[in-house]
Amino acid sequence: MLIDRSCPLCGDNQSSSLFAEARLDPARLGEFAYASRKLPEYMHHRLLCCKACDLIYASPVPDASELTTAYEAAAFDSQTEATLAARTYATQVQHFCSQMPDRCGALDIGAGDGAFCGELQALGFTDIIGLEPSSAPIAAADPGIRPCLRQEMFTPSQFTAAQFSLVTCFQTIEHVSDPAELCREAARILKPGGALCLVTHNRRALSCRVLGRRSPIFDIEHLQLFSPASLQRLLSDAGLRSVVIRPLFNCYPISYWTRLFPFPSGIKNALLWSLRTSRIGKVLVKLPAGNLVAWGFR
Repeated sequence: MLIDRSCPLCGDNQSSSLFAEARLDPARLGEFAYASRKLPEYMHHRLLCCKACDLIYASPVPDASELTTAYEAAAFDSQTEATLAARTYATQVQHFCSQMPDRCGALDIGAGDGAFCGELQALGFTDIIGLEPSSAPIAAADPGIRPCLRQEMFTPSQFTAAQFSLVTCFQTIEHVSDPAELCREAARILKPGGALCLVTHNRRALSCRVLGRRSPIFDIEHLQLFSPASLQRLLSDAGLRSVVIRPLFNCYPISYWTRLFPFPSGIKNALLWSLRTSRIGKVLVKLPAGNLVAWGFR
């Protein structure tokens, strides 16, 4: 069932206009449709643009129970990329670790196989919890990390006030139906001086402007797409202070970058086969792929 909604930042629809009609083919939605770092299908829900918030958001969208079921059953085949991403995110967290009250209590929302939970352990954090709705990445997790992981969605009142020094949400805020509520709740469960850190796609990035709707950020999983302005509003409206927003450079193998680029399917399949069987495909390349990292303090 699809549900209409207003802008998930300001709650208004008077400033919204059509950005793109839906591009959906249910027959093409397989086990990876709601998986992380998948081969793009270049499909999306009907998209609106809120001029007041500079946010692109989907409406109508699947209801919460449908999304929960879809994520629970999602496949997972990106452990290498998850590990590399976790290292990148850990480098970002190191920028502000010294400003937090302590390293006791960390929550990672959308934890995947727990690779970032492992990075948190290496940074000296304790009492780490990773929330992940899909069973497949948890099954693939390192045995030393698996006890940190819980197969569940992040929901309000799930944790006590001032429980965590750090809350992270990497490439997940665009997937949730109410991103403003998630950030308000994250602020509530942070200790005074604790930090919320997000990574998300930048709809204003050069890569998105060049590729248009062939950019992989336009995806059936993504219920909203942020810009620096809308991300600033998201964190500020949640009551966070000293907000920092920066472009993020990602480091992945050439084979993964090829997977994302909108080559014609025949050419892409041939390239991916060739790269999987060669050393070139494993070469790491660092690029500004159109993502943003942001953090703010309670």
